[in-house]
Amino acid sequence: MLFLALVATTALLAALASRLGVPGLADWRACMRWGLSLALLSTGVDHLVTPERYLPMMPSFVPFHAGVVLLTGLCELAGAIGLLVPKLRYLAGTMLAIYFVCVFPANIKNAIEGLSVEGLPAANWYYWLLFQPLVIWWTLYSSEVIDWPFRQRTTPDAALG
Repeated sequence: MLFLALVATTALLAALASRLGVPGLADWRACMRWGLSLALLSTGVDHLVTPERYLPMMPSFVPFHAGVVLLTGLCELAGAIGLLVPKLRYLAGTMLAIYFVCVFPANIKNAIEGLSVEGLPAANWYYWLLFQPLVIWWTLYSSEVIDWPFRQRTTPDAALG
């Protein structure tokens, strides 16, 4: 929930900056992208600086826990940067969506075992299905991989010209 709150708050601040005339934040997707990117930068750095915070969340079937935590931090940093580079945005969004699916077992473990990890949210319900699909949708929509549910439908007459 902390991650999603950071994403949403940053996106809303970007929308406010857009209203104040800051260039590059012309639409909601751009604001959402900046929100996601800054949240990923923050968590990516946290994975690298304090990996011990994430080790208790690692499922037993995942090998090399410390290495995987560091790799996930690097993935978050790469994805954050990729979202802001137009030529990399689509690929970054697709790879981040896959990444969010891959880290879901750690969230499930955290919920089942009721882990109390310093600096991470303690609300078990967050780690279940409620927010993970929203983060994946946010990623795909803000990176322009999908338009759903905001795609404008064309009528047969409009499609013909």
